[in-house]
Amino acid sequence: MLFSVVVPVLNEAETIPLFLPRLRAALHGRLWEVIFVDDGSTDATSEILGELASNDPCVKVLRFTRNFGHQAAVTAGLDFADGDAVVVMDVDLQDPPELLPQMLALYEQGYDVVSPQRISRESETTFKRWTAALFYRTLSRISNHQLTQDVGDFRLFSHRAVNAIRSLREEHRYMRGMIAWLGMKEAILPFRRCARSAGETKYPLTKMLRFAWTGISSFSAFPLRISIAAGSLLGGAGFLYLVWVLYLALCTKTLIPGWASVVAMQCTFSGMLLLALGAVGDYVARTYEETKGRPLYVVNETCNVSPPQHGLTRAVLLEKPQPRKIVVIGADEAPDQSIEAETSLNSLTSLRA
Repeated sequence: MLFSVVVPVLNEAETIPLFLPRLRAALHGRLWEVIFVDDGSTDATSEILGELASNDPCVKVLRFTRNFGHQAAVTAGLDFADGDAVVVMDVDLQDPPELLPQMLALYEQGYDVVSPQRISRESETTFKRWTAALFYRTLSRISNHQLTQDVGDFRLFSHRAVNAIRSLREEHRYMRGMIAWLGMKEAILPFRRCARSAGETKYPLTKMLRFAWTGISSFSAFPLRISIAAGSLLGGAGFLYLVWVLYLALCTKTLIPGWASVVAMQCTFSGMLLLALGAVGDYVARTYEETKGRPLYVVNETCNVSPPQHGLTRAVLLEKPQPRKIVVIGADEAPDQSIEAETSLNSLTSLRA
């Protein structure tokens, strides 16, 4: 059985040398490959990955032309993964490679998805932990599908789960919601999340907010419905205020002309109107972007990558992957008795066994 590890990277030159030895130790004795997806790095990440791939055929690299985002990088890795089981994880070692044998054991029990669940977030602030918990609970309530709380993109997928995910080619991708939408058999594996081994997080607050909005807008029409409810509530309040004004004007002589109440009502209704239009406009913009059907990512360069056996949709490969030829030396043979072999799936991975 071949095990594929998909690792999106963006400016992770400091963490890659720490990650790969721990991955090798965790998967010792198994057939495996690791697919690094370089999401437009601007530091020495590309050079480090190129050197690793040239020395180890089990290390595969995809390089994007620019930064297409973490979710697009995950999608590309899944598109090119050949394993019977595929895991997606980050390179910063907050997703511990030592957990992979336990995940594989659950996969062998028949689960299509194995989701490590964070029971602690040692390196994160109280604000981030609180907002993350609030987001997961809110999205689970307003969407039609139950999301597993405190589970990120660190997951293992069976081959048929990967095939199902490959069929989902929407522009604005929220992988956690897609997996919940599929409804496949899932196992939960609690673990303690450690701090980053090196470098800085690539998800600041503004990026996290955009990601959260993508999750909400991709799997729920609640923002549109809440604008209707709020508009109805404010409209009812305005009607009651009109009745009160008519009563004062016709039945009493206490009505004093003034601008404060008018300004307050105008601001309230104008704000609600703009909020509703903004929500509608965002959904229309997302629909427009989907109808264009542009590629989800563009691959500029590959290393040790074979052409995928399945067809790719909404993806551009500027360089067609070609099988490389390597020298395979038998255990009891001298170097001059080496033979040349195609770097097929089995020959690449048998070197690591």
